[in-house]
Amino acid sequence: MLKNNYINIEGARVHNLKNIDLKIPRNKLVVITGLSGSGKSSLAFDTIYAEGQRRYMETFSAYVRQFLGNMERPEVDKIDGLSPVIAIEQKTTSKSTRSTVGTITELYDYLRLLYARIGVAYSYKSNQKMISYSDSQIQELIIEEYLNNKISLLAPIIQSRKGHYRELLDSLSRQGFSKVRVDQKIIDLSPGLKLDRYKTHDIELVIDRFIVKNNNEFKKRLEESIKTAMYYGDGTVLIFDLEKEYTRYFSKNLMCPSSGISYPVSYTHLRAHET
Repeated sequence: MLKNNYINIEGARVHNLKNIDLKIPRNKLVVITGLSGSGKSSLAFDTIYAEGQRRYMETFSAYVRQFLGNMERPEVDKIDGLSPVIAIEQKTTSKSTRSTVGTITELYDYLRLLYARIGVAYSYKSNQKMISYSDSQIQELIIEEYLNNKISLLAPIIQSRKGHYRELLDSLSRQGFSKVRVDQKIIDLSPGLKLDRYKTHDIELVIDRFIVKNNNEFKKRLEESIKTAMYYGDGTVLIFDLEKEYTRYFSKNLMCPSSGISYPVSYTHLRAHET
């Protein structure tokens, strides 16, 4: 095998070690066994780990090293193939049964941050990539993909919940809105309007309806409509193409553009682990 696949140790003489030579395979689980006092700890901790730590310290500047102190080289003629090392003693200060190598060494914090930044979410319904958008991105996509199309801009208010929602519908009417889409059907807001309280409903507020144009006047109108829809839809906007009768979702959260399934943005606290 290649030389880089081994940690090569020559002439180790720390404590009970008697000028031993050996090769330890890399990227393998290696167990060192022996009787008490046979030199297991001398090899693992006082030779391999000590040399790895010494080499790591040498990467710091002279200014930093003066605060860390000097680490003596272990009694060994040569060690090749040694990577940065971490040592975990058998007796740890942690009392949690859920502790792992990652949590004890604090590497888990960095892995959690890494996964949160590079993770990609997919919808379990459509298998499409979940996407989040800013207001400006939504505006650009609407103009690019729906130019000269007649669309409705909707804000989801209620999703798959039972109730008559009389008070909610009256409140929306008093705020100046005239239409809602209830269970895929556009209806007018009227005094006393209520739904079947025993059925599950989806309610979307109709924010605006227009033919998409690419001019400054329309862009200003679209910008205001998106802000209003984001406010009432809690960060989510629906675009309903009136000609194709197709609905597309846009959200500040991670959302499937076709099914509307939403996941929270992947922050690191969602991957907390008890140490």
